[in-house]
Amino acid sequence: MSLQDSADRIAKGAAAQERLLGRTCAPPKTLFESSWRDYLFAEVWTRPGLELRARYLIAIPSAAANNGTPEQLDDYVRGALTQQLLSVAELREVAVHSAVYSGWSAGSLIDAAVTRIVAELDLAEEPYVPLRDEPWDPKVRLEQGAAEFNNVMTFGGPPPVSPYFEGGILNFVFGEMWSRPGLDQRSRRWVTLVGVADSSAVVPIETHIYGAMASGNASYEEMNEFVLQYAVHSGWPRASFVQGVVMKMAKYLNQGLFWDGSKQESDDAASK
Repeated sequence: MSLQDSADRIAKGAAAQERLLGRTCAPPKTLFESSWRDYLFAEVWTRPGLELRARYLIAIPSAAANNGTPEQLDDYVRGALTQQLLSVAELREVAVHSAVYSGWSAGSLIDAAVTRIVAELDLAEEPYVPLRDEPWDPKVRLEQGAAEFNNVMTFGGPPPVSPYFEGGILNFVFGEMWSRPGLDQRSRRWVTLVGVADSSAVVPIETHIYGAMASGNASYEEMNEFVLQYAVHSGWPRASFVQGVVMKMAKYLNQGLFWDGSKQESDDAASK
């Protein structure tokens, strides 16, 4: 049995921390600070099962929604930009997408961090595509939202029987936001999963995890990596529940069972 060298872990963590945050990092002064270097960066961020772009898309909304400091958000935004894994325009899209699933207050924190780092790095601000730049037919937008819901979630959306379902879910979330060109569907999926996992609401967690794997946006192995990366900012208790749902939905998909959140298939069938 070979033993792991703590000096190697420290060196690996320090190198990863500076590369991933895009700045020089001073040696830690406290046990807490050293845990960022020796565990988060040496052992989580450097795992091979999920690409770095996805890890930034998980870390940024997670930090914004879970009392991360402005400095932490700035670090992740700077890292994503200096690594050229996300553009300024894509990060602006992340802010809006995160606003839907984690609240506009969380989205505003991301948007402000992007503004700060764009100025710090002297980058050019990229133009954005407006939500709508020409007149539209509300009925058509509703139909488009229902179609996009099915595309993203792999099952039909809710009927427009309330302002939340009609004006929120179908008209805006899926009728405008998910279909925007500034960020691909897989990237939007990671931001969404953070928001629904933070909500602790069972149906959104189950349906979005099911949708992530059923759509092909994420494999079972990648979803397992998501849980660990997510746990860093949102905590192990929340991540524990999410891990259980990932395993449950993988069983459903492996057995060809359908899941839309409105009715449960037999758990006995999924466990066989």
